[in-house]
Amino acid sequence: MIAQEGIAALATGLREDDPAELLRGAWLTASAFAVTGSGLHHKLCHVLGGMGMPHARTHAVVLPHVLAFNAPGAPDAAARVARALGGSGLRALADELGVPRGLRDLGLPEEKIDEAAALTEPVVPADNPVPVGSGALRRLVRDAWSGEQHG
Repeated sequence: MIAQEGIAALATGLREDDPAELLRGAWLTASAFAVTGSGLHHKLCHVLGGMGMPHARTHAVVLPHVLAFNAPGAPDAAARVARALGGSGLRALADELGVPRGLRDLGLPEEKIDEAAALTEPVVPADNPVPVGSGALRRLVRDAWSGEQHG
C-alpha cells in the first residue's frame, strides 16, 4: 500500500510538476524500498551504472521493461502499479514524460548486452516473479537496449 501510494504521488508530481507530490512520493517509495530491498530492476541498473551509464536516466529507461518482463509472474502487483498510475501503464507515463525507450538512446553499445545480462544474472533475487535463466534475462536486456517491449 505504501509503494502504491508512493507511485501515485510520483506520477502526479511528474505530470503536474508538483514538487510536494514528488517529495511525498519519493519518501513513500523509499520507505517501501527500505523494507523490501532491491529487485531485478535495481540489480540490472547497478550493473549498467558500472558500465558508465547515467544513473537516473538508466533507471527510467529500464523500469518499464522490467515491469513488463515481471508482470506475468506478479499480475496483482502489476495491476496495483497500473491503478497507481491512473489506469495507464508505466510505458505510457514514460512516453508522456519523454523518457527514451531504449538504452541505445543513452549510448550503451550493443556489444555490451551479453555482458550486462551475464553480470546481472547471478545477483537477481531468487524470489523474482519470473525466471531469468535460459536466455530470458538476455532478451530483457536486448529489449531494454532496443526500446522494444515484450510481455
